[in-house]
Amino acid sequence: MLIVADENIPLLDSFFGDIGDIRRVPGRSMNAEDVRDADILLVRSVTRVGRELLEGSRVRFVGTATIGTDHVDVDWLREQGIYFSAAPGCNANSVAEYVLSTLSLYAERKGLADWCDLSVGIVGVGNVGGQLASMLGRLGFEVRLCDPPREAQEAGQSGEFVSLAEALECDVVTLHTPLTRSSEHATYHMIGASALAALTSDQLLINSGRGEVVDGAALKQRLSAGDAPLVALDVWEREPRIEPDLVDLVWQATPHIAGYSLEGKVQGTEMVYRALSQFLGLPVRKKAGQFLPEPPLNKVSFTGSVEEGQAIRIALRSCYDPRQDDARLRLAMKGSLEERAEAFDRLRRDYPVRRECSSLKVQLKGSSRSLQDKFRAIGFKLKI
Repeated sequence: MLIVADENIPLLDSFFGDIGDIRRVPGRSMNAEDVRDADILLVRSVTRVGRELLEGSRVRFVGTATIGTDHVDVDWLREQGIYFSAAPGCNANSVAEYVLSTLSLYAERKGLADWCDLSVGIVGVGNVGGQLASMLGRLGFEVRLCDPPREAQEAGQSGEFVSLAEALECDVVTLHTPLTRSSEHATYHMIGASALAALTSDQLLINSGRGEVVDGAALKQRLSAGDAPLVALDVWEREPRIEPDLVDLVWQATPHIAGYSLEGKVQGTEMVYRALSQFLGLPVRKKAGQFLPEPPLNKVSFTGSVEEGQAIRIALRSCYDPRQDDARLRLAMKGSLEERAEAFDRLRRDYPVRRECSSLKVQLKGSSRSLQDKFRAIGFKLKI
């Protein structure tokens, strides 16, 4: 049995080595010839999967080790009798931690003593948005949730949702929607000129969902005008050929890595492995936890004299500080269009190991119950 897989999927041999022979292929350039003799296809979000790639092949199972599925023609796979599996929620925690670190930097820039003074509008309350909302709620933030499809589906069950206009009134607006083009609540260019005009220099817009949810041309125009909001982009239109002019204009620029924690990527691999095992009628014997290495930093200690906000900032940024990814992307925006595109993909392919907060043990001596609860809300392990 031949398994063709995106070379960036971690632990391929550990999970799939005893199921079949593995052929690694760069996901961005994967083509029909690469998969023609494959039985199993494993991809990430950079590979378009549909008729053009698979027609005439022997592929009977497609798995994407990502939460998104807009790169896969699911209807065509179903018509061809090809089994499909995704990994919903696999990197939700990683993306939520990306947003938390960005919020921490923004609160510091604003000179806020308590980052919970920020109100946060979450647009798209699926696996990622829901995880983030839970964290922020436990931390004490004011949170507004906007998700029109869920609101329609849950009509009469809850009054927790607000309109997009109401979400755009928050200090921070963070986008976590899928990319849809033809549904009743299509998200393609959902944040266009009118939505951007409603944002002011006192606000931050974060997009770590799908690049095309924000109209890039309208964003460039808004950021070049007065009273423009700060913007943090992890996802971009026309990746990997992103616009260096837009990179220059945004406050924080990262190369589509919000969900790139080791835990998130390995969990995605495990979820596809479990689905493939079920498809083939094989027992499920492996779990992500057994393959995770010891983190490079496994403990931080705070005395009773530490200030609450300072302790959270230090621990959070010990696990992940987005300024490092921002610097790497800005340095990569040189050369021709193709050179920049190759550099963007290289940043993702060679991404350094990043561990989630759950890998770090926080030792607290004489701390308050409030600080303990906040560390737990973020996901740190505590030693009191």
